[in-house]
Amino acid sequence: MRSMMLCIVACFLLLSAAAALGRENCTDCHKIALSGVHAGVPCLSCHLSESDTLKDPAAASARAAGCVGCHKGYQALFGRAMGTRERETAFVARGFGKGDPEFFGKNCSSCHLKGCIDCHGGKGHEIAKPRDRDCFACHKGYFVGTDYYGMAPREDSMRYQRGDTAYGESFLKMTPDLHAEAGLSCADCHSMASLATGRPSSKGCLDCHEPKRSVPEHRIAAHLEKMECWACHSAWAAQEYGTFYLRFSDSPSQELYRVRRDQASEEYVKSAYLRKQDAPPLGLNGRGKVSPIRPQFIGYFTDIRQDRAIWEENRLMTAEWKAFFPHTVRRGSVMCEGCHDNPRRFLFEPAADRIYQLQADGMTLPSFWDQSGQKVVNGSFLPAARYRELNRKTPAYRRAYLERWRKLIDHVEASSPR
Repeated sequence: MRSMMLCIVACFLLLSAAAALGRENCTDCHKIALSGVHAGVPCLSCHLSESDTLKDPAAASARAAGCVGCHKGYQALFGRAMGTRERETAFVARGFGKGDPEFFGKNCSSCHLKGCIDCHGGKGHEIAKPRDRDCFACHKGYFVGTDYYGMAPREDSMRYQRGDTAYGESFLKMTPDLHAEAGLSCADCHSMASLATGRPSSKGCLDCHEPKRSVPEHRIAAHLEKMECWACHSAWAAQEYGTFYLRFSDSPSQELYRVRRDQASEEYVKSAYLRKQDAPPLGLNGRGKVSPIRPQFIGYFTDIRQDRAIWEENRLMTAEWKAFFPHTVRRGSVMCEGCHDNPRRFLFEPAADRIYQLQADGMTLPSFWDQSGQKVVNGSFLPAARYRELNRKTPAYRRAYLERWRKLIDHVEASSPR
């Protein structure tokens, strides 16, 4: 009988040990509960092992090893633009980096994809689908994002840092994108699948809209064949002309600059020469189509030691533009004069029309709106011959011009209903 009892006890202990091994012991010490769609997921589904626990399953450094067991393929995000920031580091290397090899680490490291949680909750175990405000942690100010909701960056001087604020920025109230007014979020056009494959969006304009042939501009073949939709339908775009970085060492005069100090490291002061919020200039994008372009960036650098510039002040380091998609889409379009006979729109500003005398201020370029000494890094400026052709007043142009005005006076209906 005694032997039988000992055998039963031994079996019970073995079964208890097996049961203990069969379940997780994490929450015996870690009083943490998952929320949202992951609420019922076992800890080791993400942390992989009790003996060799993966501390941060979502970290970019491990290519989200704890996430991609279920969310297969999304580790590719860390090799894309958000993860590598290759374009930004290359820009700094050929520009400001010539003045300071450590410039990127000092001034450009705030927006960097550190892991899935950057967008999916931010508090570790409170995992959720990304919301627009998660996108705007980085896509704000001068970088396309918050303009979708009608927010334009203010000037850097502290006297302009007032009024409404959102996502850590003071902003000017502008007209929002009509898709924002309709309730569409960032994810409606920018899916995770598209980002993982390196595509900027999962939808294009023509996936939802069909250009109405009753609109004069839509009957001109060159408009539909040679222009991006947003070349006409972007109501405005933030533009920054002249981006100045001043590096100080042993220079008390740094304290005299009353500008935002959260845009640069302690030894730097950053400010913009001019900011605009109107229809942006036009050029050609990588597809060869007419597209909005803007400076990113026309950069100047001054190194100041003991309150003296150690070489020339406002040294031009880069004069680069980018073709881009302002997220400020509205119905209707610009009038014909918005492009035709508008040399400044294509960076052919006549010398007699220049308000800003840059060379007189030692800023190298003849004009911000003159193609000389500047380039579009993901496309090109419109060639002069093509601009001359654009301004020919053909009979078809004159008919469309008159019809455009007639329809405007008669309050024509929306051009491209969904």
